[in-house]
Amino acid sequence: MAMAKRRRANRRFSWTMALLLVALAAVLVTYFWGSAIGGYSAAGTAYGAKNGCSCRYLAGRELGTCDDDFLPGMALVFLSEDEAARSVTATVPLIASDTATFRDGYGCVLDPA
Repeated sequence: MAMAKRRRANRRFSWTMALLLVALAAVLVTYFWGSAIGGYSAAGTAYGAKNGCSCRYLAGRELGTCDDDFLPGMALVFLSEDEAARSVTATVPLIASDTATFRDGYGCVLDPA
């Protein structure tokens, strides 16, 4: 009986310790590389929105095929469209988002922040 309680306590301790280590790693990554991650994400979403909008509304392709035009390393940039507004939004989940809208005479233009 005492062994079972000790094993449960050790298991609970190991899960708590693992959770604390993951949280510490997240804090360290954010502290050391947070501004770089934010900058790359902002640039990637702006590029993705503009490219996706041009691909969809200037070239007339389906939005699903526009991912093929992305540069290597842009796997975390996701595209979505609003057909009524003729716009494409690119997002990096929980970090950055940008929208480009098709305007007659101007082409695809990034919306102001």
